[in-house]
Amino acid sequence: MEKRNLILAFESSCDETSVAVVADGHEILSNVIATQINSHKRFGGVVPEVASRHHIEQITICIDEALKEANVTYADLDAVAVTYGPGLVGALLVGVSAAKTVAYAHNLPLIPVNHMAGHIYAARFVKPFEFPLMALLVSGGHTELVYMQADGQFEIIGETRDDAAGEAYDKIGRVLGVPYPAGKVIDEMAHQGQDTFKFPRAMIDEDNFDFSFSGLKSAFINTVHHADQIGETLDKNDLAASFQASVVDVLTTKTMRVLQDYPVKQLVLAGGVAANHGLRERLAELLPAKFPQTELLLAPLKLCGDNGAMIGAAGYIQYQQQQFGDAALNADPSLEFDWMPNMVH
Repeated sequence: MEKRNLILAFESSCDETSVAVVADGHEILSNVIATQINSHKRFGGVVPEVASRHHIEQITICIDEALKEANVTYADLDAVAVTYGPGLVGALLVGVSAAKTVAYAHNLPLIPVNHMAGHIYAARFVKPFEFPLMALLVSGGHTELVYMQADGQFEIIGETRDDAAGEAYDKIGRVLGVPYPAGKVIDEMAHQGQDTFKFPRAMIDEDNFDFSFSGLKSAFINTVHHADQIGETLDKNDLAASFQASVVDVLTTKTMRVLQDYPVKQLVLAGGVAANHGLRERLAELLPAKFPQTELLLAPLKLCGDNGAMIGAAGYIQYQQQQFGDAALNADPSLEFDWMPNMVH
């Protein structure tokens, strides 16, 4: 039997501490996730200092659990992969420090992974990628259309100019009194309401592939505040439905437009907001009608949030391409797609 490639992968960019063991880039042997949602709920969002402390408390427990669940030892591993950006600097540093320590102690190659590449490669667990492909990446901090001509090649075709879609969900969640993280609950509310408020669809007709959600957020907040001032009660489900309709309209319209200019074999939907049922349903409806040759690949629901498995999948590609980091690897909170660290080839 041929030896499998085993990667121990770390993810600690925000409020999830996760360690996974991934075989051959597409088989999850373990994917341990320690979430901190309850600690951040009372603040209505992630508090960086609190997140970092949680990561420190959880990381070694997660390593032990991941190895045990996968039934492997350090001696079985081929490499260590870690998210080194983008994200919260203190949170990233915990994962990077742990990964460097394990790699050094067990003489394993270290693979520095871009968190956003990880989100895209979460879809690789569904089936192999076929190129060229387009990824619609929608998360708490990012909304991007990313074109890939080959494994490990990322070209940003469009991105958000202000709030990412996920940020907008959390901000309007506070106004609706929905606990953090608000996305899932607003999605559920939206399915029970109607788009009665007709919020703006920012930049939907502009001749580019960029996004903007701050105007939508302001229109939403102003509508609610105005109603409060005149003592009017608005239907929360309708508010959620109207907000979501705007987000989904803009995302899907821009995506369909980009596919006209960039014909691709697959469209990947990935990132935290990729778990949104309204968005998944609309893409599943539009894509076969407009681009029957393009296959829709949806990242598995349980891998849309931050997790180590996706980092292992992206890390495997870099392992094959011999893109390794060294002891000087540092966290890069504002890491972009077009930049790779000083790789040791």
